[in-house]
Amino acid sequence: MAQRNTAADQHKAAGVDIAEADAGLNNIIARITATWPRSGFGAVQLPVGYFANVVDIGGIGVAITTDGVGSKAMIADMMKKYDTIGIDCIAMNVNDLLCVGARPVSLVDYIAVEKADAAMLDGIAIGLAEGARQSNISITGGEISQLRDVVRGFDLVGTAIGTVALDRILVGRDLQPGDAVVGIASSGIHSNGMTLTRRVLFEQAGARIDTHVAELGCTIGEELLRPTFIYVPEILEVLGTISSVRALIHITGDGLLNLPRVDAPVGFVIDELPPPPPLFGLIEKLGGVSRAEMFEVYNMGIGFCAIVAAGDADRTLAILASHGRGASVIGHAIADPSKSVHLPRENLVGTGKKFRAA
Repeated sequence: MAQRNTAADQHKAAGVDIAEADAGLNNIIARITATWPRSGFGAVQLPVGYFANVVDIGGIGVAITTDGVGSKAMIADMMKKYDTIGIDCIAMNVNDLLCVGARPVSLVDYIAVEKADAAMLDGIAIGLAEGARQSNISITGGEISQLRDVVRGFDLVGTAIGTVALDRILVGRDLQPGDAVVGIASSGIHSNGMTLTRRVLFEQAGARIDTHVAELGCTIGEELLRPTFIYVPEILEVLGTISSVRALIHITGDGLLNLPRVDAPVGFVIDELPPPPPLFGLIEKLGGVSRAEMFEVYNMGIGFCAIVAAGDADRTLAILASHGRGASVIGHAIADPSKSVHLPRENLVGTGKKFRAA
């Protein structure tokens, strides 16, 4: 039987040291928060730790966030296919803006390249434009840096802004035990966990980017490059229609452990998860990755969650269905000061960034 390391060990072996990154982040937070105006023009509305922050610009709430595609860029390079990776960049940013209740408005991009390649850059632009179309935002500028001594291939990052009324910022403060967690399907791996995935599939299993896998119905490269879903139109309709939206959660790195990123002493029982897409079972089997680690690293088929009053779950599902989104009630909130995530079908309980046996 394959040895089952902890997720932190797996990630560290793959080149991602989560503990060291967290230690560095704490130092950064201490320094940057010292720059914050506490009132008046430019006042920062939220502590660090939400999916986006909001700044008071003359009485208008301007939400802002930044994110990139991570090592998914390497998959695009391996495939020599660049016309979808821009969708991922847009998705990672606009989906985060939604989580504070904001309507995404515009984005600027940063492309760092080892060597300028007009065809590659045009492909990236095609994806950025398509992501902007799907989320109804503009791309108002950006930067291309040629960094031969720093970058191998390319890196793609965006910074996006949106607007939200200062008295309508959403942080999950009104969450109540019994509120329904509506899980919305992901398109697959999205843009998180790619480093571990490459290590398992290409280094440990010896697969190639063009290996066709029957369970996936396509090549490994095609599956990994599948664009991240953009949830903007449907979530804006949910926000505009359902008055009891308590919280919105983008399921990115840390998987369902993103759920406790709310300002309420609640935990979650997630007991009706649909079967995860086949890719995740493949990674689990080939890498000897434990079930706990899978839920710590991957979205496991749920890309976004809307938490609403239980009585509004059906109306929320109807809106999502009208936009062609697969969704279901996957669980509910419970009173829990430890803010744990309970997965009874998996016999797991998660707190912080770790799942353990229940």
